[in-house]
Amino acid sequence: MGLKDFVVAAMASVLVAVATKTLAITLAKSGCPGYCGNVAIPYPFGTSPDCFRNENFRITCNNSFNPPKPYLRDSNIDFTNISIDGELQIPNFVARDCFRKNESEDQNQPTLTLSDLTISSTKNVFTVIGCDSYAYIQGYIDDQRYSSGCMSLCDSSKYVKDGSCIGSGCCQIEIPRGLSEINITAYSFNNHVNVSDFNPCTYAFVVDKSSFTFKRSYLDTLPKELPVVLEWTVTGEGNCTEASSKPYYACKENSECYEPDNGSGYLCKCKKGYQGNPYLSNGCEDINECNEPNLNNCEQKCDNTEGSYTCSCYKGYHLTDGGKHGPRCVPNVPNQFPVIKVALSVGVSFLVLFVSIPWLYLVLKKRKHIKLKEKFFQQNGGFLLQKELSKRTGSFDKAKFKIFTEEELKKATSNFSEDRIVGRGGYGTVYKGFLTKDNPVAIKKSKIVDQNKIEQFINEIAVLSQINHINVVRLLGCCLETEVPLLVYEFISNGTLSEHIHNKDKATSLSGERRLKIASETAGVLSHLHSASTTIIHRDVKSANILLDDEYNAKMSDFGASKLVPMNVTQLSTMVQGTFGYLDPEYFQTGQLTEKSDVYSFGVVLVELLTGKKAVLFDKSEGDQISLVTYFLSSMEENRLFQILENHIVNDENKEQLRQMAELAKRCLSVKGEERPGMREVAMELHELRMMHKHPWDSAMIPEETESFLFGTSGACRSGDDRIIIAGYDSIKARAVAFDVDAR
Repeated sequence: MGLKDFVVAAMASVLVAVATKTLAITLAKSGCPGYCGNVAIPYPFGTSPDCFRNENFRITCNNSFNPPKPYLRDSNIDFTNISIDGELQIPNFVARDCFRKNESEDQNQPTLTLSDLTISSTKNVFTVIGCDSYAYIQGYIDDQRYSSGCMSLCDSSKYVKDGSCIGSGCCQIEIPRGLSEINITAYSFNNHVNVSDFNPCTYAFVVDKSSFTFKRSYLDTLPKELPVVLEWTVTGEGNCTEASSKPYYACKENSECYEPDNGSGYLCKCKKGYQGNPYLSNGCEDINECNEPNLNNCEQKCDNTEGSYTCSCYKGYHLTDGGKHGPRCVPNVPNQFPVIKVALSVGVSFLVLFVSIPWLYLVLKKRKHIKLKEKFFQQNGGFLLQKELSKRTGSFDKAKFKIFTEEELKKATSNFSEDRIVGRGGYGTVYKGFLTKDNPVAIKKSKIVDQNKIEQFINEIAVLSQINHINVVRLLGCCLETEVPLLVYEFISNGTLSEHIHNKDKATSLSGERRLKIASETAGVLSHLHSASTTIIHRDVKSANILLDDEYNAKMSDFGASKLVPMNVTQLSTMVQGTFGYLDPEYFQTGQLTEKSDVYSFGVVLVELLTGKKAVLFDKSEGDQISLVTYFLSSMEENRLFQILENHIVNDENKEQLRQMAELAKRCLSVKGEERPGMREVAMELHELRMMHKHPWDSAMIPEETESFLFGTSGACRSGDDRIIIAGYDSIKARAVAFDVDAR
């Protein structure tokens, strides 16, 4: 850069800085200080008498700091930014619970109490950082108490990724609307004993999510304060309708009133075409759109008007409607001889007709194709899907779910080529596709559409859209504009659990330890589904619906038969549905569906893992089929367990472990549902069996009278009317933890 360029750039920077400062000062009341230190103070806020709207907006400028700091009224809350859009940003303390070597425990418990302010639910998230960590946040919404929690675990920092807060090293959950007081407490499960080399502390805090990105280095050190966004409104005057009739109405000329999402008070904003401070008399000034090319779409001349602008043309041109491109200036056409006009008109007409015929054919063909797509969309349940998803907007992540076009999926599968087929079944065909070079997906193409099963197909989408769990096959999107509906899933590369158990070439790859891991992860998924706010009963749990990735992690799939059970409903009367050999006999006889039906089916899968046999066996001596459950239970009664187990999974070290698995399976297969354990208890027992195998000394340290957390990505525990939600963890050592939800 030359000297001249440098001088020009420097002058531009100075002018921008001056303009910014001027804008901030004009937002303050005339004759009032526009800044406290580096923070702009816009009206209705102010630092001296007659400079603020009322006592709620008084700012104390503390000049003992350099630069000075602004505080709300006489509080100890200092601000780093105040916006007339109803937002304030403050630095807030981070809760911590540290166990550094050769030091005593270092713990703090920050509290933030607000009077006329609330914590923004859209701008902030509650975050917990650590590898042996959990924390909870408590507060008040109006007069109702609120409690929620988050858990973060990891055995090694190598499993922690920058920018990822899904439970491994970092956990995040949303906060509710209208929270005006918070108390945050951080804890450690095991005093960070096993992770102290890289993570000596648990950190917990509410933070402005636009200002915070998780880094692996935060496991060791984190700033003591982080930014939080608060929301303010004009309160005590009712809503917009009520306040507009009062003499002290806050919204001035050329402004309009609106009510924020937190449901308290109102705010003002300048009308379209104006800018400035809507709380000051004549504070909203007209924007001269003609001075800014990006604010008008005039081609030749622009004329500014109050709150808008108009376009005009130079002499010799006239203005026409340019459609989406805006008004256009076209030359005036002089008069020509009548004969020439007629000749030109006829010639142009023939030319237009000649060009229009093939164009019209293409338009009609395209319109017919569009109507056909609309017909398929309707008959494949498109409107039913929209209705279902609109009911679940709180849990459905539109950014991760895509409605694919037929062309996109044809391209991904080489026009559904035969060599892309990876599975066939009674439901249809599964293709392996590539949305991008390194992004494989599984595309499920149903057989000829059965209109009676459209509701089941839409149900599978609605159920999967609510589930966010590491051991559930993730639904990426769907395509409904084809004759048969298509579902797009993440691609799971290692086939089904059924194939690995019953294929002799693959069965040896499933060691006893690996089978226990698969059983534990599957139980964790079902426990998570049963513990959701709206209980999800899978209804078709079987080894063929459990997929395995390259690391033999379990992935639950096929939710087409699943049922959503509202809270406080313990059982449903439904048409019996499931797979022979896995079907709960109590459900089959009564038609009453409960969570224990999944427990029974899982018990069958557990027996498959132990014995390597199919759910339905062929009895050579009788020439008939018998149930694996009957075969297993009779063998248990006759004390022949180790004679029926898969040979290669049994050794001297794991016999007790396998025996306990078998006993658990036996309890799951009780004829009466009330005698079966819940999936939460099953998941906990299987996890303890895994931990006993890895750390046999650990089992002696588990207290007897405690409440253990649910194993999975999320879960919940309740005490009285309070509820603590534990979200974002993949695995947990068998540590029993109890929250005192009544303590503040």
